[in-house]
Amino acid sequence: MTENEFRERFYPRARQSIPAARQFAAGAVADWGFFHRFDDVLLCVSELTTNALVHGVPPGRGFLLRLLLCEGAVLRVEVHDSGGGVPRVADVADDGGRGLVLVGASADKWGVGERDPGKVVWCEFVCPDSEAGREADSGPDSEPDSEPDT
Repeated sequence: MTENEFRERFYPRARQSIPAARQFAAGAVADWGFFHRFDDVLLCVSELTTNALVHGVPPGRGFLLRLLLCEGAVLRVEVHDSGGGVPRVADVADDGGRGLVLVGASADKWGVGERDPGKVVWCEFVCPDSEAGREADSGPDSEPDSEPDT
């Protein structure tokens, strides 16, 4: 994947960072004209940044939101945090923790990558007008690249 353009912003470990990240993402998505998946992108930004804040960011640290518009009309959302552990998809019996279920249902694919320290949780959206979009419409891969720990 070759990135054409990206935007990123660092946020502190604070509740007001979630709406600020969503607003930042909305501006980037609008500037890039990626309107066909606007609501899905913002939902995933909300879920991934909330997960980072609640589960991934140690006290005194923050998280990085990076948005990449890539060749082939793919929009990638990445949330970097310095916390340990691997995100997991909630079981049906769990009282909460449906964020990654929503991400899996809304994005074309998602996954977890390593960084030192911490991890990168990402998701991608393919423009349906692109060649890659036609391939994704025929069978999107909404499973993570690596299996989360259960």
